[in-house]
Amino acid sequence: MATPFFGRRESEPSGLRPGAVSNPNNQGNHGHTMQAAQANVASAKPPMDTTATHPTSSIMAPGKEVGSKLTVGPNIKLKGVEITDCDTLVVEGTVEATMDSRVIQISELGAFKGSADIDIAEIHGQFDGNLTVRQKLVIYATGKVIGKIRYGKLVIEEGGQISGDIQFGSTDRLKASASAAV
Repeated sequence: MATPFFGRRESEPSGLRPGAVSNPNNQGNHGHTMQAAQANVASAKPPMDTTATHPTSSIMAPGKEVGSKLTVGPNIKLKGVEITDCDTLVVEGTVEATMDSRVIQISELGAFKGSADIDIAEIHGQFDGNLTVRQKLVIYATGKVIGKIRYGKLVIEEGGQISGDIQFGSTDRLKASASAAV
């Protein structure tokens, strides 16, 4: 005895009942299409944000570090702020701020004005102000750094510019060496 559900295509439920046997003669390619559709729906779910609860876990490529990242996009102006607890700041627009962070990356069209205490700075655009780089300051060919600059290591590509009060060593190192000399 056939049930009224077999043979109907348009009004079939979206999935088979548990334990139901599909009939490939009546369904044609529907069974495979349904599996593909279910797979697409499953893959369309947004991935769980594991960085909020597990800062050491990563869905990024191996070797990339995970942390909080703020990107100021092109044509965006961020003015009069203090940026804290930010591991990486990417500047593609304009930022006027003070910050203490791990990494700053200024793109070719980006500009930062203010004060920054950073571990690593990569400058493709313009920095104007007080910059203390505890580890490594990299100024690329299109980069320009003006102001009071302190650095641990310095790399300047041909064409990169740096001007102002420039000293080797971060303020912590300078204070330690000054107190040792007294």
